Order: sequence, then C-alpha cells, then structure tokens
Amino acid sequence: MNGEEFVPLSLTPLLIGTFAAIACALPGNFLVLRKQALIGDAISHVVLPGIVVAFLLTGAISTWPMMLGAAGAAVVAVVMIEAIRRLGQIETGAAMGVVFTTMFAAGVLLLEQTDTSSVHLDVEHALYGNLESLIWLDATGWSSLTDPQALAGLPPELPRIALTLAGVVLFTWLLWRPLKISTFDEGFARTIGIRTGALGMALVIAAAIAAVAAFDAVGSIIVIAMFICPPSAARMMTNRLEMQVGWSVLFAAFSAISGYVLAGYGPLWLGGTDAVSAAGMIATMSGLLLAVAARFGPCRTRAGAPVSG
Repeated sequence: MNGEEFVPLSLTPLLIGTFAAIACALPGNFLVLRKQALIGDAISHVVLPGIVVAFLLTGAISTWPMMLGAAGAAVVAVVMIEAIRRLGQIETGAAMGVVFTTMFAAGVLLLEQTDTSSVHLDVEHALYGNLESLIWLDATGWSSLTDPQALAGLPPELPRIALTLAGVVLFTWLLWRPLKISTFDEGFARTIGIRTGALGMALVIAAAIAAVAAFDAVGSIIVIAMFICPPSAARMMTNRLEMQVGWSVLFAAFSAISGYVLAGYGPLWLGGTDAVSAAGMIATMSGLLLAVAARFGPCRTRAGAPVSG
C-alpha cells in the first residue's frame, strides 16, 4: 500500500487505536498493582448506559454529553454498589459484579430500543467500536499532513483521543511520586500527608476519562483488554515501576498496530476474502502478548515480589 492509499485509509485508524490503547494502559498499571484491575472492566460496563442516556437527551454523539453521561452513570453505580453491599451484607466484589453487569445489560437494551439510524451507535458499535470506518477522506497522501484544508477533515475521534492521551500522560507525570508511594505503601503515604482516598479517586476518574474517550472509537472490548493485558504483561517483564510503564506502552502500541494490520490482511494472507474485526484482533493480540510474557517473561515466576520505584 503506497502513501496515497495508506494515509487516507489506514493512518488515522492506526493512530486512534494506538492512542486509545496507551491512554488505557497508563492508568491500568496502577490499577493492576493496586489489585483493582477489574475497575477498568467495570468502567467500560458503566459508561455504556450513561452514553446512551446522553444520546437520548441530546440526539447527538458529542464529547461533553458523553462525559457527563458516563460520570452520572458512575455515580449511580457507586450508590447501587454501596446499597447492595449494606442491604445484602455481601462483599464489595460481588456487589460490583451485580451492578456493572446489570448496567451494561441495561445499556444494551436501551440501544436496541432506540432509533440510532442517524448515528453510528448500536450494540455492535458499543462492543467493537468504529475503528475501521475512521478514515481520512480529505487526505491525498503524506503531503496532507501539512495541508490545513485536509487537516480540517480529520476524523474528530483522533484529536479527541490525542487530547485524552496527553491529559493522561500529564496526570501520570504530575502525580507520579504520590501515585507510586500510595500504590506500594498506603499507610506510609498517609503518614507523610498524601491524601490516598482523593488520589485513588483521581486515578479512577483518569481511567474513566480514558475509557469514555476510547469507547466511541474502539468499543468496550479494546477498553477492557488495554486496561488489563499490557500492564499485566509488563509486570512480568521487570521489577521496576518506570520500566513496567514503558513496557506497557510498548505492548499497547504493538497490540494496536499488529491487531489492526492482521485484522485487515491476515485473512487475505491465509486465503480468505473478508477482513475480521479490528477491535477483536487488537484484543486478541494483547492477550497473546500476555500469554507470551507469562511463559517467557523474566519476572514471571516471582509471587508477590515488590516492584521498586
């Protein structure tokens, strides 16, 4: 594929998928180390009914209504979890499982009963995203990267996820030290004045923003996979936190790029005629990387060994 074909057809989906994967993997490192990896799964379930309700109220898919809808759904989820935990006297994990699966199912039912013919919002889009269709129609080749008129026609998902990634990177950089200390020794963090509760909530909010921004383009499957698989695989490669974050970014980017390429060309190489889901293949590649790290990673055999800063 030459530049005249690659830039308009594949460049923007590759960038969007890669940016979304990295934006989810960065907070995922701390969630995995805090043994809160399923919060990423939970967030991806919770945002769906919030986004659908936002669409029903506004009639359009736009960033701020989506963010507000997802935030409202998160608040409802927290209230429901606490109510079920107290009234049913069951553990928090069980309450989370009930609430998040119920809310996701409610979001799917809302989608099925809603007229979404005018926008790309349906059950399949919620699961698999819209990555393959995010092409840059105004591009004619590499020269379009410096053409203001062509740049104005970029898919809006690209600047949105790029801005989200920049925000997540800034959040991680600014709060690196307190995040590191509170992740490995919460008691010590409190004694030196770190507000661990507020910091934990900020981490969840950052993860939620990444999930919402990625949801429209790549769907819930990639969001779930990227919160868990690259950080978990990176955990088996090193005992240093800085190196773990670097490995997770590398794994997330590799999963996104290789998954997108294999989804489009893999079936052709094997004699098939139809491409497969890019989201499904990206998630599959992240799972394969995790399996390889679990088998060959240099730190795969340690059980509960601490990560050093």
